[in-house]
Amino acid sequence: MSVDDSDQGHAIRTGGQGTRVSGPRVLVAGASVAGPALAHWLRRRGAEVTVVERAPELRPGGQAVDARGIAKEVIGRMGLDAAVRAACTDTAGAYTVDADGKVLETFRAEDDGGDGFIADIEILRGDLSQVLYDDTRDGVEYVFGDRIAELAQDADGVDVVFAGGDRRRFDLVVGADGLHSELRAMVFGPHEQYLRHLGQVLAFFSVPNDFGLDRWLLEYQDQASGRSALLRPIQDATRAMAMFYFASAGFDVDHRDVAAQKALLRERMADLGWLTPDILAHLDDTPDFYLDQVAQVVMDRWSSGRVGLLGDAAFSSSPMSGQGTGLALVGAYLLAGELAAAGWDPEVGFARYEARMRSFVEANQEIGRLNARSRDVPGPDTEPLPDFAGEWFTELVGRAINGVELPDYAGVPDSAAPTGSPTTSSAKP
Repeated sequence: MSVDDSDQGHAIRTGGQGTRVSGPRVLVAGASVAGPALAHWLRRRGAEVTVVERAPELRPGGQAVDARGIAKEVIGRMGLDAAVRAACTDTAGAYTVDADGKVLETFRAEDDGGDGFIADIEILRGDLSQVLYDDTRDGVEYVFGDRIAELAQDADGVDVVFAGGDRRRFDLVVGADGLHSELRAMVFGPHEQYLRHLGQVLAFFSVPNDFGLDRWLLEYQDQASGRSALLRPIQDATRAMAMFYFASAGFDVDHRDVAAQKALLRERMADLGWLTPDILAHLDDTPDFYLDQVAQVVMDRWSSGRVGLLGDAAFSSSPMSGQGTGLALVGAYLLAGELAAAGWDPEVGFARYEARMRSFVEANQEIGRLNARSRDVPGPDTEPLPDFAGEWFTELVGRAINGVELPDYAGVPDSAAPTGSPTTSSAKP
């Protein structure tokens, strides 16, 4: 990936200055989507929150992410529906096309109540991150350009040593630092124990909109090779987001070696056709290149003592599910709510959070695996795909979009409660 992941000489601290609260001190690793979303809810529940991010600033751009079903309810409860929708890509729908650009299928954003192939809330990851940061920056301490170097926990708290040299103690620590979570590796074990490669590689980067793209996503799939190329609109109409998928049984390219990643993409897409050569012509000039394996994180538990995990760090469902952001937003709501409802007892709070989320996560991971399989190159040993027209698939999609309960947490502190109930939620259970 082209972002600078090197350690920074000086951490940059923003927000949270002079606004101390008496609640538990919680450290969150990661300032993409899951981390700031969790910071929102932790702060509302009365916690004193610090978010540490190894990048020197928020990372712009990124893949377009979706909010469907129950995730939209969470955004509404955050009071951010208008802000999120204002930052959306405003994608009207998607066309699948052949090599000559002839339209084969049409999908509209309003299909399935806005929860279909193209969701009615589609936003670049970086834009959603900015919305969440703007919402929390005044009440949450953000530390950019630093990371957790060491931690040691006991029955009463967690001692943290930062790469920049600071030493601090927290009541709880949560890793929301993505697929390659450093905190997960530090506390739970090597990545290899938990990453499940789905046989696909994804790349995306922004390009000049020289293709006449106007609110419609275009996707070309080459069934014979399992490769696909996509162009999608973004808010800046002068730019577009390019995406590529290709099959790969293994993946051994360093996720930080950008030169090797670009060479691999050129090699695998050399003869794909359609608009691919014109898209790849911008590869060396793009400011936001990303390539990585399509993978899931599968864990038996998402906490260890006073340390927990959230989002892709805990339960990546892969981009093939279309629900990674939804899982992060819903998980943030439930994790903060269950911890607060348990009086900040980590054993009870983490366990209840996992119990509520587990089935929801498993349904989305199954969707991701099925979608990855659907891109497999046909061959004599290829397993036949299941019948996606069956009722079982409709039921699975329903569980993946709405298959989790959002408690109102009546009686749990909420600094954003309605007028007349300034400290606790007025909603009924």
